[in-house]
Amino acid sequence: MASISAKQLVLAAPIEGVPQPEHFRVDHAECPANPTGPGEVVFKALVFSADPFQRGRLRDVKPGEVISGFVAGKILASTNEKWAAGDLLGAMLPYKTTQIVTEESFSKSMVWKLNDYLKDESEISYGVGVLGMPGSTAYGGLIDILRPNKGKGETLFVSAASGAVGGLVGQLAKNVFGCTVIGSAGGPEKGRVLTERFGFDAHVDYKAHPDTETLTAALKEKAPDGIDMYYENVGGSHFEAAMANLRPHGRVAVCGIISTYNDAVRTPSPLNLGQMIYTFQRIEGFVCWPWLTGQKGSFLKDMSGWLRDGTVKVEETFWDGIDKWPEAFQALFTGKNLGKVVVRVGSD
Repeated sequence: MASISAKQLVLAAPIEGVPQPEHFRVDHAECPANPTGPGEVVFKALVFSADPFQRGRLRDVKPGEVISGFVAGKILASTNEKWAAGDLLGAMLPYKTTQIVTEESFSKSMVWKLNDYLKDESEISYGVGVLGMPGSTAYGGLIDILRPNKGKGETLFVSAASGAVGGLVGQLAKNVFGCTVIGSAGGPEKGRVLTERFGFDAHVDYKAHPDTETLTAALKEKAPDGIDMYYENVGGSHFEAAMANLRPHGRVAVCGIISTYNDAVRTPSPLNLGQMIYTFQRIEGFVCWPWLTGQKGSFLKDMSGWLRDGTVKVEETFWDGIDKWPEAFQALFTGKNLGKVVVRVGSD
């Protein structure tokens, strides 16, 4: 049987603290060139995603096991009636450059077809970014969790605002719902991206305000009347600062807490429950899958439209080659990325 030479990313050693390249390795594998049974496809990954949530998932991966995450690519061959050779898709799959995906695997994974939303294969990185998990997380968290009141002059604060999710949240809040948007990011360069490229109203440099007291004061300076919504990506002092500035009827969408992901023991965020009772405040956690899989909203249709008409702008940081994924992943925790982190593996 004809086969295709492939590569796969495996965990080499347990991770303590910030992930390092030596925690991972690339193994070689062979993949059949054609489906081996009914309902199967041969899938070639063109890009791998690197996302903060994977840090927690890796705690459950044993050394020698293949890592999984979000990928985007194309179908090379198919015996699945829902998929044809040449189809472009995004999915949550093992990090293998080419693999057989069974009908059962499709049923258990998040999978979304990209044919109608990309101009061509050159835009495939959007499948793990603005038209993938980060985009659907921004979309669902803002529209259905925070529920901004359009045209009412509400103020949104978003942490990790120069990242893949936060940048989209702020742009949608500003350009679709007319909110005043304040973003937190590290350093003046990223701050300029927020205000000059993404159109945010203000930027808080968390590196210049390394503790809760100073970050709270900096946010109050930018929003003297308080904030109506907080999109939480960071946790820690960001959460405390946001709660200290949250107005009555304020809402908090909890997407992630990246500041704690590398901690051996996570420190719980303090919460003054009494503050929330007579102010009618609300905190809600969520994940992306209802919007990404189309069970809620019209994410792909709406977001692709906003992308084409300029409502949202995209920043991406690229690495090339599966062997560069560890370096790309590490960048998420050291601030060496802007926007979506994408690893191009089409040539592997």
